[in-house]
Amino acid sequence: MAGYVIELGDAEFKREVLEATEPVLVDFTATWCPPCRVLAPVIDSLASEYQGRMKVAKLNVDDHPMTPGQYGVRAMPTLLFFKGGKVVRQIVGALARPKLEEAVRQVLTA
Repeated sequence: MAGYVIELGDAEFKREVLEATEPVLVDFTATWCPPCRVLAPVIDSLASEYQGRMKVAKLNVDDHPMTPGQYGVRAMPTLLFFKGGKVVRQIVGALARPKLEEAVRQVLTA
C-alpha cells in the first residue's frame, strides 16, 4: 500500500503539493517519532483508499527542513491538507483512523 504515498522533498513540494489539481494530504514526519510510526500504516491505507480523489505525501522534516519551517511545523506528526495550493486544515499529533477519515471526507467535500 505504501506505493500510493509520495515521498516528498523540499524541491518537489511546489510541483507535487502547491500546483496539484486535487487535494493533498502532507504528513510531516520523522524517523525518530514514535507517533509517526504508529500513524504511518493509517496514512498508507488512506492513500490507497482515496487514490484518484486525493494525493497523499510524506515529508521527512530532518532531511528537508525548509518546507516545515515555511509552514510552522514544530511537532510530529503534523498533517496539513492543501487545496488549491493553500492549507485548509491542520492536524497535530496521531489521530485514530475514524477521526482522520472524517477530516479527509470534510476536506474532500468542502
